Amino acid sequence: MATKHERILKHIESLAVGEKISVRQIAKTIGVSEGTAYRAIKDAEVAGLVSTIERVGTIRIEKKRKETMEMLTFAEVVSIVDGQVLGGRNGLHKRLNKFVIGAMRLDDMMKYVEPGNLLIVGNRDEAHRLALLAGAAVLITGGFDAREATKQLADELSLPIISCSYDTFTVASMINRAIYDNMIKKEILRVEDVMIPLTQTVYVELEETVGDVLRRSQETGHHHFPVVHNGGIAYGVISSRDVIGLSPDTPLRQVIRAGGGFAKPHYTLAASAHAMIWEGVHLLPVIDSTRRLLGVLTRKDVLKAMQTMQKQPQFSDTFDDQMFSHLVEDKESDGAYIGEIVPQMSNRYGVLSGGVLVNLLLEAGRLSLKQTLKGDYEVEDVHVYFFKPVPIDGHVRFEPRVLSTTRKGAQSEVDMYADGERVGKALFRAQMWEG
Repeated sequence: MATKHERILKHIESLAVGEKISVRQIAKTIGVSEGTAYRAIKDAEVAGLVSTIERVGTIRIEKKRKETMEMLTFAEVVSIVDGQVLGGRNGLHKRLNKFVIGAMRLDDMMKYVEPGNLLIVGNRDEAHRLALLAGAAVLITGGFDAREATKQLADELSLPIISCSYDTFTVASMINRAIYDNMIKKEILRVEDVMIPLTQTVYVELEETVGDVLRRSQETGHHHFPVVHNGGIAYGVISSRDVIGLSPDTPLRQVIRAGGGFAKPHYTLAASAHAMIWEGVHLLPVIDSTRRLLGVLTRKDVLKAMQTMQKQPQFSDTFDDQMFSHLVEDKESDGAYIGEIVPQMSNRYGVLSGGVLVNLLLEAGRLSLKQTLKGDYEVEDVHVYFFKPVPIDGHVRFEPRVLSTTRKGAQSEVDMYADGERVGKALFRAQMWEG
């Protein structure tokens, strides 16, 4: 039987795109408390089913596919520019495919306006009307209003007309920045991209025995299993190693402890991978907000996905990409790396930022471990020392050394030099990503 939470989420999914949602309305329709309704709506927002906009409210939106993540909805534009919706609220869920700046003669401008566009323009009433008739939404800059007839037309066509106080250049920059950020997010792997779904997951029931786990292991070749109870609620994880030496009749309840690590579909893969390494586990149950099992995440699949992603071309550069693109192997010296300090890496005083310095030291150490020990490592337990400021517009040199190794990890140090002087040092431990 579905829980109250699940019933609310199913109800939200059944609503038409663009329909307005309120806590009170959901609570009354489903027959639950407003607190339960509020929590479910927030989970629906995380899942991309609804969007909340100031002065507009919460509306049902079309869930974005990963391949269209860089496309903003008009509702998101309202939030980005802190705008006011003058008309066409029913079209806020629609996505814009590009924006056009109306800084030319009317006839010339309309040659570029197409359905799905967003026209960014000032106080030009006829431009507002013609853009709506062409199937485009309108964003009026400078805080200007629109004619009542134009607002009515926007309502009839379900095309938003928005007003904001910023100038055209600022608005275009803000929207461009949001699209750029979304393009980066599009390339971020999440648990849902890699997880094994429930239909392919081998799990055991809490009411089963040690013998059942051993048989399941022999039949499937798997050694780690999620444990469920109460019709699919995740309880924990058990491995064949946990039951070695125990009587086959021993109930799992006497062996396994409740809890442990879990993941949710929207978690980033990198964060979940770090949790697996830190906790020393090979499998994480993937759950929903009610702890119902949705599938599993294995260390082997995480490692494979992360390695594949490193080989893919990037649509947009993150800050890490920008920092590390200047870090290259010194071909004239065994095991050393050199880097260029560009102005973007500086702090307010015009010297290398401490945060960038730490990241460069650790990246040089990671590259060294990957090259010498042939594996991917997660850095932990870091100690960094700064000896003197590093000027920008110069070059630095990193000399990593592996101090000791174990089967699962290594200890390393990295010295950093500028103009022949040592300017920084890092000591750290790292654990290996094992499949």
